[in-house]
Amino acid sequence: MEASQKEQHAVNQIEEVFGEHKGYRRAHARGAGYKGLFEGSGEAIGLTDAEHFKNTTIPVLVRFSHFSPDPTWADAMSPVKGMAIQFKIGLEEVTNIVSVTSPVFFTRSPERFVEMLEVSRSFQKGRPKLAELAELLTDFPEVRAMFSSMKKMTVPESFATGIYHSIHAFYFEKHGNKQAIKYVFEPDAGEDKRSIKDMKDLPFGYYEQELAERTARSPVCFKLYAIIGEAGDPTDDPTRDWPKNRERIFLGRLVIEAPDDEAEQALYDPTVMTAGVSCSDDPILQFRRGAYRHSYEKRTAENG
Repeated sequence: MEASQKEQHAVNQIEEVFGEHKGYRRAHARGAGYKGLFEGSGEAIGLTDAEHFKNTTIPVLVRFSHFSPDPTWADAMSPVKGMAIQFKIGLEEVTNIVSVTSPVFFTRSPERFVEMLEVSRSFQKGRPKLAELAELLTDFPEVRAMFSSMKKMTVPESFATGIYHSIHAFYFEKHGNKQAIKYVFEPDAGEDKRSIKDMKDLPFGYYEQELAERTARSPVCFKLYAIIGEAGDPTDDPTRDWPKNRERIFLGRLVIEAPDDEAEQALYDPTVMTAGVSCSDDPILQFRRGAYRHSYEKRTAENG
């Protein structure tokens, strides 16, 4: 599907603010790709017929990343880390989950996202001006939730020790019934973290190197859970987290085995669904479809 004018404009605006880095993704530019397996638990069989959540094992591609659109930023300038997973359900079918180490996004609509980019020009150098931060907080009150979260935020010691959230809601479907859910990945190694302040002395590429050394010793594993939404839990606003006491269902175990070039280049569109799972009405989630496609097409053209 071709990206809309609005989605293309957003991608172009990211380039204007953060610089044009040919051959890289327009968000989460720097990262590392891996291959592995997903071992489905079958415990959600009452809510969804999704193939990858049955009691089965399928191959996956996984990409870890730093959130910055500028691949030259230091690891410390990207406190939010990402983990994108592509489940290879069959020879021709995939589905994706995109997750980050923050439980919320910083805006609830594509229009606001573009407006925020336009007042964030000093972010290009990785050191935003205080006046622009004040303008963001004044003009975009929903950003406060993100900044409030970041004030308390700690950063994973390793890509392998972060807790990763889907941010967006999705629906499990079966027999005409729909259940709102969010995804969360929890590391088998345990959550190991440091403060943002403690990141400043990390060398460039520390996270990629540490993960390569870790996986050379043994696979890196995460447990995937579905958080079960209840009445009143927002499905259309990624700036609002759900209550911590929601029921969770264990969906399976992600086993990350070795570096993989295909995983680094793949398109991880979070709206690519499979039978038994559907997208919510979150406008940011819907917006990502065209924005990811436009970024992917530009990147692949630049890489030949």
